[in-house]
Amino acid sequence: MRRRGGGFGGVGNCCSSSSGCRQFGKMERVMKLCITWLVVMGSVYGGVGKSSRDPVPATWPDQFHSLLYINNSESLQVTDLWYDWPNGRNFNIIQKQLGRKLYDLEWNNGTSFYYYLDKEECRKMHFEVGILRPDWLRDARYVGVESVDGFLCNVWEKANFIHYYEDVLTNRPLHWIFFTGMSVHVMTFE
Repeated sequence: MRRRGGGFGGVGNCCSSSSGCRQFGKMERVMKLCITWLVVMGSVYGGVGKSSRDPVPATWPDQFHSLLYINNSESLQVTDLWYDWPNGRNFNIIQKQLGRKLYDLEWNNGTSFYYYLDKEECRKMHFEVGILRPDWLRDARYVGVESVDGFLCNVWEKANFIHYYEDVLTNRPLHWIFFTGMSVHVMTFE
């Protein structure tokens, strides 16, 4: 008999054949996923519809850095995002596929500056709202649980504008889908 480590709850640490071990390994992963699903579903669902047991989206930290992969169906981009609520700013470095690197500095007063480092070019814009509050999802409607990018997520919808996906286990943002169809995948959140 060959010893195999990492069994589920102490079960299945020994297998009599390598094919038996591979099959047990698959079954073990499925069992872990099923148990995780049951635990999550038991804690998330107490009934149908909105209830006091619906999860609440996590408030964003006052400052964080995130790497985002964005698909707008017409273009792809990678965005480095620095969120800084105490200082009232949001900074994005946007690399479009095979394009120039765009820098976007947004202020809480609604003023944004878009510029390129390789040319003396800067565009100032003003929006009616500034950067998002850390609790911007406070009044979002809970939709349910979905699996996205291999993660089990709680999902909220905000003002028919965005669907926000948050990892059930870590409460970190994982994915956003805007009403336009633009899809944002959160690669890092630190």
